[in-house]
Amino acid sequence: MVLASLLFATMGVCVKLASAHYATGEIVFYRGLTGALMMLAFARHQRGTLRTAMPAMHFWRSLSGVTALCLWFYALGNLPLATAMTLNYMSSVWMALFLVGGAVMMGSARVDGRLIATVLVGFAGVGLILRPTIEHDQLWHGLIGLLSGLISGTVYLQVTALGRAGEPEYRIVFYFSCGGIVAGALTMLWTGISPHTSLSGVALLLAVGVLATVAQLLMTRAYATGRTLVNASLQYLGIAFAFAYGVLLFDDRITWMALAGMALIVVSGVGAALLRSQTVQPDAAHSTFET
Repeated sequence: MVLASLLFATMGVCVKLASAHYATGEIVFYRGLTGALMMLAFARHQRGTLRTAMPAMHFWRSLSGVTALCLWFYALGNLPLATAMTLNYMSSVWMALFLVGGAVMMGSARVDGRLIATVLVGFAGVGLILRPTIEHDQLWHGLIGLLSGLISGTVYLQVTALGRAGEPEYRIVFYFSCGGIVAGALTMLWTGISPHTSLSGVALLLAVGVLATVAQLLMTRAYATGRTLVNASLQYLGIAFAFAYGVLLFDDRITWMALAGMALIVVSGVGAALLRSQTVQPDAAHSTFET
């Protein structure tokens, strides 16, 4: 999960640079195309198959993921960047609430309150780094951004369910990549296709696809084999990595609030890892909720 967060942050740098050459829909399309081709090659190398006995689960996972992505892009276009990113990172908080709600409804399992605390501490760190604000005339766009985070929370639970149902990581990533191809292609029908005249632009598109696919594969593996709330806490490290990139590459200012936020994120991730190492029993809440 830590390596996946680093690769996602690196991908974010490439997306930021590629946005100067290509529309968002094109970046999504080529990211999905690269991912699908890589997973096809990976499946053949592993002598595996892309056939699945759970097409409905893959469909809903891809639909949810693409929907969350589109809503987030809408929020990014109409809200300050810090606000949109913070609302999207509420996915971990929603996930914790979903798990608690599922456990309470079934009445047979509990979620470790200390893990929920690590998620909330990490989210506080995100808020300190990004310092979001919403103006009174941006309420609708803020609700869209909040919805993107909520749907993202369900996506991570769907990834967990698919992994524990026996689906290999490459198959999960392949079908999600196909969803990105479809969504990107539909967007390109409206925005058009940019001319590929810049070698650096093509290289950035390729980098986005490769980084995103490897990171998605690692993240899928983490959610399929680890505890959901631990992964949610570790995922906050992506904000710290992105902040470091911003300082080094884009001359972002270092403030005491940002440093405090990074400290909270690191504490959250380390605390989640320590709690995981102390736990010898499987997370009953996961199996209860997913059943």
